[in-house]
Amino acid sequence: MKGNNVAHSKLRTKRDFSLNLKTKKFWSEEEQRFITLKVSCKGMRIIEKNGLDATLRDAQQKGLINLV
Repeated sequence: MKGNNVAHSKLRTKRDFSLNLKTKKFWSEEEQRFITLKVSCKGMRIIEKNGLDATLRDAQQKGLINLV
């Protein structure tokens, strides 16, 4: 998304609104290893609530990710 920075003098300069992505390691019980994902803060909350393996299965069924 694009927007403007607006100074006190009403001078406008272009800016980008970037996503709130964080790199986080999650423990996978099925694979017995850590998996590093780049997820949003809301995504982290969903993974903490439902579990990593269930969330990955759900995303794969919806066609959001392609697991190898």
